[in-house]
Formats: sequence, C-alpha cells, structure tokens
Amino acid sequence: METELLGITERELKRAAAILRAGGLAAVPTETVYGLAADALSPCAVEKIFAAKGRPEGKPVSLFVTGMEMAERFCRDIPAGAYRLAEAFWPGPLTLILRRRECVPDAVTAGGEGVGVRVPDHATALALLRLTELPLTGTSANLSGQAPARTGAEAFAVFKGRIDCVLDGEAPGGVPSTVVDLTGNIAKIVRLGAISREELEKRLGTVVE
Repeated sequence: METELLGITERELKRAAAILRAGGLAAVPTETVYGLAADALSPCAVEKIFAAKGRPEGKPVSLFVTGMEMAERFCRDIPAGAYRLAEAFWPGPLTLILRRRECVPDAVTAGGEGVGVRVPDHATALALLRLTELPLTGTSANLSGQAPARTGAEAFAVFKGRIDCVLDGEAPGGVPSTVVDLTGNIAKIVRLGAISREELEKRLGTVVE
C-alpha cells in the first residue's frame, strides 16, 4: 500500500475525505494526539484500524462527530445531562458513552451497547467530519503499546505502507479526554482526563461516580 502525505489545503482535505468514504484509513491531528480515522459505520474499515495498529480486536473505539445533532443519528435515549456536558465542553476533550443505535457496528463497540462520542477541537479533524458527513473513528495513531504520533512526520514514519494517507500537521499533546459513561442511571467516570470530576458535577448538578 502506498501512503499519501497530504497537506491541509481544501483540495487535499477533499482527497482525504474521498479516501475515508471509500473505506480507507487516514491519520489526522486532533487537539491532543494524532488519531486514526476510518468510516465508523463500515465494519471492514474499522477492522483495518485494528490491523494497522496491531491491536487485538474486541476493544471498543470512540467516534468523532461534529456535535450532538450528529451524535443523535448514532445514539439513542440520550439523557439531558449529556446535552449539558456537550454544551459546556464540546468541542474538546470529553468523551460521552451513550447507548448506540443499531447502525453502529459491533466492531466499534466490541459488542457492547454503549458507544463513546466526542467532538475534536481541531480544525483539520472537524473539516474532515464535515466533508465526509460520516462519524469517524477516534482511536490514537500508534502501534499497540507505543506512544501516539504527535506530528504528521511521526505518523507517516510509523504507518507508511499500513494506511492510505496522513494529513500533515501537529497535535499539541497534553492530557487525554475525560470519558464519562451516561448509559446508566448514574454518570460514571471511566477515565479521568482533562476535565475534572468537579467540573462535571457542576454542569450535571449531581454526584458523578
């Protein structure tokens, strides 16, 4: 496989979007680290992510969306608290685990009923979401067990011959997203990251486990 190194001009972003719509893989900068993007509605494309990373299948991956309106297409029974948190922290480092709709493949959720959704706070990632009109996978761009790429050059060096394209740029790094499970009656923190428990509780008006 030949891996294209693309810039972030409109023409090159459209090229990357076409690759993703055709079931290919792209390394994309986000506000934390580089992510590996694929059409999250395609089980075949999601399986390619696991193969490229050398990651065992059976682990869930989160989705990048443009906002709660898009999330509603792939999630059901969304609680009011999810809207309050999205309004406060999206785009940004907050992943909400919500109940999935049937259109979300088992390959994304590892067969579970919850799916993580997030709006990345990065112009390149958001541009791809708008151009593809698809939910994209949001897993980090790294080989299993290794540190995620922070630049286009790093991503290209790691994934050359493994994925279809790399969008050049930089990801600033920093603290990963906070992950909150909202599929039950009580909000539960799965991973504490950039957003604190106190900030979550302030927005929700209730205790977060």
